[in-house]
Amino acid sequence: QVQLVESGGGLVQAGGSLSLSCAASGRTFSSYAVGWFRQAPGKERDFVAAISWSGGSTTYADSVKARFTISRDNAKNTVYLQLNSLKPEDTAVYYCAALFEGSLDYHDWGQGTQVTVSS
Repeated sequence: QVQLVESGGGLVQAGGSLSLSCAASGRTFSSYAVGWFRQAPGKERDFVAAISWSGGSTTYADSVKARFTISRDNAKNTVYLQLNSLKPEDTAVYYCAALFEGSLDYHDWGQGTQVTVSS
């Protein structure tokens, strides 16, 4: 099992930046991929970005491509999500979750961190 804790959310003006962290404990951190998701009020949870266990492969939702950057530091058991050029529509609770080898689903979701972008 994995325990994931997100942090770094807050209130920022449109065009601003935030850096989110997802700190992991439990299972060997470098053995699984990690994804970031977000859920806005009244909407379903959407995929944002993911990174492979080594950090060598990343993928992004089209809506955040070129604005957000996912990275990981396996020595610190942490995945980061850098949010730049934020827009009001980026307002949501951001979650991280683990994707284990051979699994099709993300597991062990964190509690989320709120990102609010004002216009």
